[in-house]
Amino acid sequence: PAPTSSPITVMAVDDHALMRSGIATVIDAEPDMRMVAEATTGLEAVSRFRQHQPDVTLMDLRMRDMDGIEAMTAIRREFPHARIVILTTFPGDFQAARAIKAGAVGYLLKGLMRTELLDTIRGVHAGRMMVPPAIEAAIAQHAGSRALSLRETQVLRLVALGHANKEVAENLSLTEETVKVHMRTILG
Repeated sequence: PAPTSSPITVMAVDDHALMRSGIATVIDAEPDMRMVAEATTGLEAVSRFRQHQPDVTLMDLRMRDMDGIEAMTAIRREFPHARIVILTTFPGDFQAARAIKAGAVGYLLKGLMRTELLDTIRGVHAGRMMVPPAIEAAIAQHAGSRALSLRETQVLRLVALGHANKEVAENLSLTEETVKVHMRTILG
């Protein structure tokens, strides 16, 4: 796709140089994206995020000094709207649930296809939550609760992005009261 304005800026955080290099190669080949920073540890990720404030951060879970979730939590404490995608070898369940609860807006396995990575970056940049259906199912199963309906998921995603009930209602062509009912169900 042709760039519409400034490119989507990306930071890759992984303790493996080959992984960061591969991500950089994929990102820099896209006309609408640009790799602006890399980090090898959680502490370095927090520092580099402050310096570059990328649009999307790809964060490994396991690193020295501070794991990916701790680094993400530290970043989001200072920058609440930071868009962080967990990129890991660990399938869904506990780690995925923990990451989403901490504020991740995406969760991908490292064995993914190049197009999945690019689609996820573009989707997250556009404000969508990007978690593959298999991982969503694992998270729901791990949480020990029923899966949310499609409408509940739509409401939750918009609320998680910071939209007020009224905005969610307008966006989904619902009444504000219906959004409130969905929120009570979700919180339950």
